Amino acid sequence: MSSDWNRGFDHNRSYSRPRRGSQRRLPRRRFRPGVRRILAVLAGLVLISALIYWQLPAILHLVPSRYLAAYVPQAITDEQFRNQPERLPTAAAPVDASSLLAAAPTTADPPTPTPVIITVGEAAPTADTTAATVAPSPTATLEPTATKPATLVAAGAQARLQGVTHEFQTWNNCGPTTLAMALSYFSIDVTQDDTAPILKPSTEDRNVSPHEMADYVNNETDLVAISRANGDLDTIRQLLANDIPVIIEIGIDPPGEYAWLEWYGHYLLVVAYDDDEGVIYTYDSWFGTSEVPGENATPDGRKVDYETLNTYWRQFNRNYVALYRPDQAQIAEAILGDNLDDATMWQNALTQAQTEVGAEPDNGYLWFNLGTIYNALGQFDEAALAFDKAREIGLPWRMLWYQFGPYEAYYETGRYEDVIVLADVTMGDRPYFEESFYFKGMAQIALGQLEEGRQNLERSVAFNPNFQPAAQALADLDANEN
Repeated sequence: MSSDWNRGFDHNRSYSRPRRGSQRRLPRRRFRPGVRRILAVLAGLVLISALIYWQLPAILHLVPSRYLAAYVPQAITDEQFRNQPERLPTAAAPVDASSLLAAAPTTADPPTPTPVIITVGEAAPTADTTAATVAPSPTATLEPTATKPATLVAAGAQARLQGVTHEFQTWNNCGPTTLAMALSYFSIDVTQDDTAPILKPSTEDRNVSPHEMADYVNNETDLVAISRANGDLDTIRQLLANDIPVIIEIGIDPPGEYAWLEWYGHYLLVVAYDDDEGVIYTYDSWFGTSEVPGENATPDGRKVDYETLNTYWRQFNRNYVALYRPDQAQIAEAILGDNLDDATMWQNALTQAQTEVGAEPDNGYLWFNLGTIYNALGQFDEAALAFDKAREIGLPWRMLWYQFGPYEAYYETGRYEDVIVLADVTMGDRPYFEESFYFKGMAQIALGQLEEGRQNLERSVAFNPNFQPAAQALADLDANEN
């Protein structure tokens, strides 16, 4: 053999092949019981974390917004809106709605109410309290008031209601809570726990409409309430000057640390105004009575300047609810004047809306108001066109939580697919709107999808047994099938 092969080989050492099976086996690596438990716990935590992330939006929906903003990091709270579109879907094609403004007047200065003196022998007008609703409902008409001495106090530079008790709302409960605060002015001892079960039988219900609040007052108390649209600052001033509390429905971009929640609909109880400061004072069930959100550092109320009031109140067609004692009826009727009559109120609102849209044609809220008004006037083609324009400009994704005009206009003009699309977007993972269930069901029935339509009508009634349009639609469906 070559020396290269032998190099490094020890010829003096004996080498032998080990016997089969005599090799030393390496021991198997075994995990200690403690390590196994740790790994099992880690795997469980990963699984639980994945489930929590998947269900996080639903979990966050159960927590009141003010607690989320105060105690939960924004990176987590942002997950509440993970699957939510930024705005309502737009119409399929660009919209030319200029024809709706053809008759718009050139000025829009609202008339200043003139102080009225009501004396014995004068007949006060009869008030029709029917509000614009999602479907025909019985007209609630006030009985003519008895003739008695009454004097309307002219609004001064300031006025304030005394003796109102503030209450913070629970989740999605601003309507029942604000109504309870208004009733406290009349020493009616109720809270949202009393008003909510009647106004919204489901705690998940996101909305109570103004006419529902008025119905509660008229049916559950000895007071009188009336729901109106197209209000103005002078009406608020005169109501407060005559000791009549007023609830207003507004849009709100939550302030400060609450801004991440984005646009909401909201109710405020107006308790005072001050012309010198140019503000109203409000009791806010969400943000409290003082300037710091969530605090009640002062009983005066949160200030809202007149310009801000105009901006956000008109996002809801300047809806309001006035509450008064029966002996104040003549005064309330004198303040509201011609707007007690629905036809007159909506015609006045049309003039106002056309003027405002003409001045701000890129404001989607104003076009939406125009659609709502055309619905109330029975002009559904015009209403649908106005809503198309509002959607083209852009509307908050929560818009149809509170106002349902597009459903009605599109249904009445045979645009059933649009109704279904908007209902699906509005409900998403929040199937908590009896109006959306109702209109989706009606649209499906119109398309011949009878079983699906019936199911949605039944969901509407199950969610809110007090919602009569769905109950009546089911009764009609049963009658037609028999």
